[in-house]
Amino acid sequence: MKAVHLLALGASVATFAMPASANDDLMKHLANPAEQVLQTVDYANTRYSKLDQINAGNVKNLQVAWTFSTGVLRGHEGSPLVVGNMMYVHTPFPNIVYALDLDHEAKIVWKYEPKQDPSVIPVMCCDTVNRGLAYSDNAIILHQADTTVVSLDAKTGKVNWSVVNGDPKKGETNTATVLPVKDKIIVGVSGGEFGVQAHVTAYDAKTGKKVWRGYSVGPDDQILVDPEKTTYLGKPVGKDSSLKTWEGDQWKTGGGSTWGWYSYDPKLDLMYYGSGNPSTWNPKQRPGDNRWSMTIWARNPDTGMAKWVYQMTPHDEWDFDGINEMILTDQKVGGKETPLLTHFDRNGFGYTLNRATGELLVAEKFDPVVNWASKVDMDKGSKTYGRPLVVSKYSTEQNGEDTNSKGICPAALGTKDQQPAAFSPKTNLFYVPTNHVCMDYEPFRVTYTPGQPYVGATLSMYPAPNSHGGMGNFIAWDNIEGKIKWSNAEQFSVWSGALATAGDVVFYGTLEGYLKAVDAKSGKELYKFKTPSGIIGNVMTYQHKGKQYVGILSGVGGWAGIGLAAGLTDPNAGLGAVGGYAALSSYTNLGGQLTVFALPN
Repeated sequence: MKAVHLLALGASVATFAMPASANDDLMKHLANPAEQVLQTVDYANTRYSKLDQINAGNVKNLQVAWTFSTGVLRGHEGSPLVVGNMMYVHTPFPNIVYALDLDHEAKIVWKYEPKQDPSVIPVMCCDTVNRGLAYSDNAIILHQADTTVVSLDAKTGKVNWSVVNGDPKKGETNTATVLPVKDKIIVGVSGGEFGVQAHVTAYDAKTGKKVWRGYSVGPDDQILVDPEKTTYLGKPVGKDSSLKTWEGDQWKTGGGSTWGWYSYDPKLDLMYYGSGNPSTWNPKQRPGDNRWSMTIWARNPDTGMAKWVYQMTPHDEWDFDGINEMILTDQKVGGKETPLLTHFDRNGFGYTLNRATGELLVAEKFDPVVNWASKVDMDKGSKTYGRPLVVSKYSTEQNGEDTNSKGICPAALGTKDQQPAAFSPKTNLFYVPTNHVCMDYEPFRVTYTPGQPYVGATLSMYPAPNSHGGMGNFIAWDNIEGKIKWSNAEQFSVWSGALATAGDVVFYGTLEGYLKAVDAKSGKELYKFKTPSGIIGNVMTYQHKGKQYVGILSGVGGWAGIGLAAGLTDPNAGLGAVGGYAALSSYTNLGGQLTVFALPN
């Protein structure tokens, strides 16, 4: 399909002036490139650092500066934070938090270890990961696996407040970080594989009191949409926009989980995130578009009201969760600076939208093997405008239940899962860790029971055929043209988050355990080092006493590494991932370590 032709005369990271009533302390720290106080680096979710001491010319000289063992053996996603002279490191379940003093050889200043019921572990889909902490007004915010949100005093580790956001007995858990916005903490919830009615919730940052909650599916008053003012592709959504797309009361177990990343534009005063798959995975059991699962949301953070929505995969048949990050940039389009949102969806399409209006500008495949849809219809006069045109051969309900649809690309874990991309304003390119994986998918009828898996499909995964033989690529993407600029093949999926820097270096990690540095312009590999375990964490950088450091958590796991992390051997276990990634055990093993790199003195 052809992207809308846009005249890009330059691009920039979306930088914002925060209203005076906002969290001034957080904004001060966000403006300091020596620190990292949010998992996303900035509100725009660019994962771009202005530090340039480590650059394309000297990165080959990186050495290990120091290491730290987390004491936990499961998948380590997310990254540490650095606030002033302190580093804050988190772990998978049981979600330990360490405060390390960088002035004194990373001495442990305090340690917070929640007492969680281990019965939450089997309720968590795809490993016991946690995507990290956030800083807000002298507090460290942790969202635990059991959905308890905790505010910790940054200096002492003392609990300021805690609040329970969900019920694991119903299948509600958490793997995500949080978003501090002004005087609120925004949090999501997991549980799409257990038939939850998922939501986004705002809590008061000082007290933990619930301010508002917006569900992904359900009645208008629950999903916080205005039938006349909330728009979908430029038109009002209308009354009961979600209810009309579900059969009976199926919306009550409709999923739409919110376990991904959150962005915020203070100028527009809108927060952005995606909702996940509808429940069950058997599409035959839930006819209709199943709104608003698989949707990009733009909400007012003070009230929760939605300004606009865009559903990427109506009536999902493949588990293509829409939770991946929304990256905010300001780019000149047709000579006019335009606020853009770029999103790399699990379904294999890279989307560019006007983030003020929700207008769809570009939708193109960011892996050529994507075959479940031929294209996204970009004809505004068409009845199917904005929808993917599904190829019937790869529909998972083409012949009803208990039929195995084969050769679907991408697999359920998507062309990209939650592992975040990065954007460099110096190159105007996005750097995207991807999965080059296909699947066979066989739905079966399933009955809903609270707290029990509500999946209804058996999957197997394998490398994309007739390709480079590997299961991943690390690519550079032009969001205006909708094209891949360069691509580096990897043996396994790239399950690590990328980091772009002002030194024209892009960092990422591999499932075998390598930290890699590549040239931002060409993709040429400049450096690699093998850490003790596979990397599914996100690369971060900071500066301490005038010296730049690069840090990465290693600890294999997550969906791709669930076989190793949980000791599973059935090829169909782990929702199909165990068999697909069986060879990973020949290259790495369990671990939990932070490795920090620097240039030699």
